Amino acid sequence: MKLSVIRAAAAAQQARVTPGIEDMASYLESQVADASHREVIGPVLPASGASGVVVHGGERVASWGDPDVPEMAFSATKSVVSTVAGLAFDAGLIPDLHRPVTETLDLPGLRVPSAITWHHLLQQTSQWDGELWGKPAWADASSHRPESAPWDAPPGAGWAYNDVRVNLLCLALTRLFARPLPSVLRDHVLGPMGASGTWSWHGYRGATTDIDGEAVPVVSGGAHWGGGLWISAGDLALLGLLYLRDGEHDGRRLLSREWIDRTWSPCDHNPDYGYLWWLNDRRQVYPTAPPSGRCARGNGGRHLLWVDPGRDLVVVSRWGEDAGELLREVSAAVS
Repeated sequence: MKLSVIRAAAAAQQARVTPGIEDMASYLESQVADASHREVIGPVLPASGASGVVVHGGERVASWGDPDVPEMAFSATKSVVSTVAGLAFDAGLIPDLHRPVTETLDLPGLRVPSAITWHHLLQQTSQWDGELWGKPAWADASSHRPESAPWDAPPGAGWAYNDVRVNLLCLALTRLFARPLPSVLRDHVLGPMGASGTWSWHGYRGATTDIDGEAVPVVSGGAHWGGGLWISAGDLALLGLLYLRDGEHDGRRLLSREWIDRTWSPCDHNPDYGYLWWLNDRRQVYPTAPPSGRCARGNGGRHLLWVDPGRDLVVVSRWGEDAGELLREVSAAVS
């Protein structure tokens, strides 16, 4: 391991700060292509600048900025949603991922076709055409790469990156656990791993669901309209270590190996994507980084959790441009 090279790469990444983050509300509005649905309806967190960590062999070997300050995770939150779904799967709450969601639980007031399965929601192949918390699914479609199937195609026919559909998964998981997802994440993952108490997970204004007469908050799986996971680089690296260690921490199993295998299995309609995680097997996500890497990424890669089992490596970068260059330099320095 060339430690000097890693630290030089970290210093270079600190200098590549994402522009325009001084006004977070305006920055978020620019992320949604459809002008009629740009209103931010969730809380926002002011950015503190570029930060991150490099962890090799379980030890932090480099850091930059302030890695202990929480930042909005944007769509890196989706991989955390996948982790919570894994907890439900391991606990037997989802006995069959290919079973229709509506056979497992009730989603009152929503038109969710019976053909949509948990597998579809986790791979972003549900094709759900509905509205949640005032945001229709079609409003998010134009913000990302085109749908791989016609909009009216049946569930499972194509892949599309869509915050509204992931929010439907968040709602379903909340009803499945019958409690807020942040408490599930705290009790079963971040708490046992010794995360700080600075992280939080937010939803949109009015985003609740009635469970036994109580209005239970529902978090969002991204931050196109605010909300999402707010977490420091140091705490986010803990999640990477959990996946790197096959779901174990200090001799205790927190997540099953089976779930991680399923999570990192490529989607038929997008082989660069698994269960809400990006896969670099074809070097399409980060062309100059190793194909052994998997990542949670958001906001065009400006928020990144990179996990490379082949190098025993975890890299977290927040509010930084050109993270691919960081990954290239760090990966080359780790044999």
